[in-house]
Amino acid sequence: MLSGKKFLVTGVLNESSIAYSAARQLQQQGAEIVLTSYGRARRLTERCAERLPTTPQVLELDVTRPADFEALGDRLARMWGQLDGALHAVAFAPETCLGGDFLRPRWEDVSVALEVSAYSLKALAETVAPLMEGRGGSLVGLDFDAGQAWPDYNWMGVAKAALESTARYLARDLGPRGIRVNLVSAGPLSTIAANAIPQIDALQQVWKARAPLGWDPSDPDPAGRTCVTLLSDWLPATTGEIVHVDGGAHAIGMAPDERTP
Repeated sequence: MLSGKKFLVTGVLNESSIAYSAARQLQQQGAEIVLTSYGRARRLTERCAERLPTTPQVLELDVTRPADFEALGDRLARMWGQLDGALHAVAFAPETCLGGDFLRPRWEDVSVALEVSAYSLKALAETVAPLMEGRGGSLVGLDFDAGQAWPDYNWMGVAKAALESTARYLARDLGPRGIRVNLVSAGPLSTIAANAIPQIDALQQVWKARAPLGWDPSDPDPAGRTCVTLLSDWLPATTGEIVHVDGGAHAIGMAPDERTP
């Protein structure tokens, strides 16, 4: 399905991540990919790269460093000269922004969560858009339902709301250039990022009970497959969308066992 296509994948840290699943499935569909990472996490990404069907290059990208985005764009231009899509799978919030008192974190911490988790989508779009223009390119980001407040998610929830709004504005501005921008909102998975959320196990159990299709927090493949579909040419008129991959839990207000007599 993706033979001859070229994609950039961020956020691969281990085999339980959505980004890893998407990277593997992109290769299985015939695509060529590169990964990004930085600092101490880079070794984790390189180990994951070695477990993929074909070992891709891992390029440097710290999303808080504008120079890294500039260098990444130059490197991709030299390597390929073009790009068919990119997966934004980057999010982070300082410990003070998760759990506990929502009112406690100061701007110094909140600004980190917003820059890494939301503004970086704009920065990545700015980097890859020149390489995708005129090719029907696709930018896909990873979301978690920001339409309501979740226990302990706190300022990461605010950052995801900003991500959703950023994606809509990017869809507006990049659409005339033939570039689609969409988000995949997965249910709570057992990933490195999720493990930073206090009481994530309780949320996963509620999700299992509420989702009509059921929910397996250990399986990132449904979300990865959806990312691949959005990156492909199969949805050429879809942009500004949030696709839920959560077993249908987002549509259900209350699970049967949550009802009181």
